[in-house]
Amino acid sequence: MLEIKNISIYGLERSLIASGNPMTVGEIQTSGYTDNYLASSTIARGKKLGSAKPSSGHDNFLSGIIVQFDVKYPLYWSPEFQRYHFIQIISSQSTMHRLTTAASSSDFNEMFNKYVDSQIKDIIKKYSDEYNYLQEFKLSDKDHLYHHPYNEETFSESQFEEEVYKAFMRLRSNLPSGYEMWMTVSTNYLQLKTIYSQRKGHKLKEDWGAFIKMCDELPMFKELTIKEN
Repeated sequence: MLEIKNISIYGLERSLIASGNPMTVGEIQTSGYTDNYLASSTIARGKKLGSAKPSSGHDNFLSGIIVQFDVKYPLYWSPEFQRYHFIQIISSQSTMHRLTTAASSSDFNEMFNKYVDSQIKDIIKKYSDEYNYLQEFKLSDKDHLYHHPYNEETFSESQFEEEVYKAFMRLRSNLPSGYEMWMTVSTNYLQLKTIYSQRKGHKLKEDWGAFIKMCDELPMFKELTIKEN
């Protein structure tokens, strides 16, 4: 299920100060501190503007509060996450590059969430083994055929390419949506404000619930984005 770690926040104090820019003349405000702490008036302004109606523009300073984190996600979750703007996937694990070696990893059984049936895992391992078996073939310079080193099976070049392609497609196409990978993400409080309002109480309570919990624990997130009664 969804797991988030290595959370970093940048620009919180500077963005709170910048929230006062619209009311300045000449030089913009560069200090909102009192005795090395943010002034209460700066925080109060941030709370008022940050909890304004979405798309009103008053909460735009939240876009300067950058959040970066690593998230382990099941495949069924990523299409919902990627529908949001201002979510930058910095880098992610890849089924194209590493799926064919995953089944031989000692972590193989941990790459699926707890709802994936063990029979499905066995199927994925079987397809992975079939693909990796083809990697043992070598092209002969003599007859231009692909030969297996330990048996007499051979393929022409075109046949071999087709077999490799079909083996990979069987592996990738049968991968369950409960397969989990990691990615590193960069976003901001403004986008998280939208996600929070739309995904709190979502049907995928274990996955979006973990995401909402992360937001709840971000410094001043709820104070700056949720209007007080």
